[in-house]
Amino acid sequence: MENQTSASEFVLLGLTSDPHLQCFLFFVFSVIYFITLFGNMVIMTVISTDPHLHSPMYLFLFHLAFADICYATTIVPYMLVNFLVKQKTIEFSACIIQMSLILLSAGSEIFMLSAMAYDRYVAICKPLHYQEVMNKLVCSQLVRGAWAMGILYSIINTLPMLNVQFCKYTEINHFSCELPPLLTAACGRTFLNKLVLLSSAVIFGSSSFLLTLISYIYIISTVLKIQSAKGRHKAFSTCSSHLIVVVLLYTTALFQYTKPSSVSSFILDQLFSIQYSVLTPMLNPIIYSLKNNHVKTALGRMLGKIQVSQSV
Repeated sequence: MENQTSASEFVLLGLTSDPHLQCFLFFVFSVIYFITLFGNMVIMTVISTDPHLHSPMYLFLFHLAFADICYATTIVPYMLVNFLVKQKTIEFSACIIQMSLILLSAGSEIFMLSAMAYDRYVAICKPLHYQEVMNKLVCSQLVRGAWAMGILYSIINTLPMLNVQFCKYTEINHFSCELPPLLTAACGRTFLNKLVLLSSAVIFGSSSFLLTLISYIYIISTVLKIQSAKGRHKAFSTCSSHLIVVVLLYTTALFQYTKPSSVSSFILDQLFSIQYSVLTPMLNPIIYSLKNNHVKTALGRMLGKIQVSQSV
């Protein structure tokens, strides 16, 4: 058995060792990453430049888009490099930094979605008090709170990892330095780390989920009380894009953490990881662009201004 030591680097096994498949995956994930960056940057640009979108809902969407860029950029570029090189190593320090940024981005995103759910609750259930309740101070506190929760979640799980012992040669059976594969690859005791991960995931995940769920219970209850079908459709359309994103995120998490051990496999775990860490940041701006009329209108105005400036 190899001596336990403070390993200086790890080997990321990635998705496949087949060179031809690696070339194909490099192209696929390059396209996904480009769409992710382009889509989220467009959302951020439109929200920043269009005065019609200077409202609480779009402030949260701006930060959600930024969190998606951070999430994807933490994982995908290094994944693309590993598709092209033979020596798929990552320094210990770089691996820990990547892991902490993944936790930070994921934690911030789920609480940003909770803040957006609360915003929709106030807009639909208490429309007359919306401006008073969702003032600039409250919005900035919700945004700072979401990022603070992400930072706290990251710190809680990162600090214990600094004391974990790894063998001199350590292979990580994953495409990135996510915490569960890192703990699996460790040589030393990881019971405390797993306990911290499980406890923090339950506390942070369930609190965010409950905040979102309670908001939507009140929203659905209020919408169902509206007499006209047109009124119900108009009220529900204001939160349909957010609801799709929330369902997509929590459905993936539900399948990931409640699947029976009999169906647990390397391929399935990799697919779930790709879904929430690579595909979701790409899909979010697409969903908001297609389902949100205000964003579509703002995009049209921005494109119109670009065409006018080019014709002058």
